[in-house]
Amino acid sequence: MQNAMRKFLLGSVAAVVLAACGGESASGTASGSSESKTVVMGLDDSFPPMGFRNEKNELVGFDIDMAREAAKRAGLAVELKPIDWSAKESELNSKRVDMLWNGLTITPQRQQQLLLSKPYMDNHQIIVVRPDGGINTKADLAGKVVGVQDGSSAVDAVEAEPNMAKSFKELKKYADNVTALMDVSAKRVDALVVDEVVGRYYVSKKPNEYKVLNDNFGTEQYAVAFRKDDQALEQKIQTALDSMKADGTSAKIATKWFGNDIVK
Repeated sequence: MQNAMRKFLLGSVAAVVLAACGGESASGTASGSSESKTVVMGLDDSFPPMGFRNEKNELVGFDIDMAREAAKRAGLAVELKPIDWSAKESELNSKRVDMLWNGLTITPQRQQQLLLSKPYMDNHQIIVVRPDGGINTKADLAGKVVGVQDGSSAVDAVEAEPNMAKSFKELKKYADNVTALMDVSAKRVDALVVDEVVGRYYVSKKPNEYKVLNDNFGTEQYAVAFRKDDQALEQKIQTALDSMKADGTSAKIATKWFGNDIVK
């Protein structure tokens, strides 16, 4: 009788332990639950000052500071994952990343394909040239080689003006803006169409090498992108962004990177 009772008790304990383990796995506590979850942020690590690597090879930037603060307020941790920016939609929809946060421009196509936050910043597609290149207006780009970052909104902005784009000798696409700017300086390309936040950041570092035209390829707005079915995450981040705007935190982060508050 004692042996039978002993087997019964041991079996009961084992069942309780297995049930507890199964419960933890089902709730996702081990890998990240709603209470303690890590979200993977896809970014272009060559897009200063939004997201880039500093001299210590650390990922830093305005959007990274914004994301970390927003995630903290939402009770989330952020894993930064540099990706091929031209394949960002695929990275997001295949669930290799959970959000895209690195100067992502709102476009009608992206509004259909992705779940976007409210715009948090205005931006222009500026034209960067050499001071001695003889290019003073947008019209002067006719017959010239113009660079853009592949997969960036600069491509969309240029293609939105088809007559202008057709007048170029070549629209040369680069993997990153850093290389493109080096080619402007080296006279391998005549001009670069680039996000204002990036272009002015580099021009300020080498004002004698570059000039920004008064003309541009239009105004755009930045947003954070999520999968269409991930409304819960979008709402958490949006609530955090709203609170950051209200209490002045986003203004402090913007001033750190741009010298003034440029957050919408």
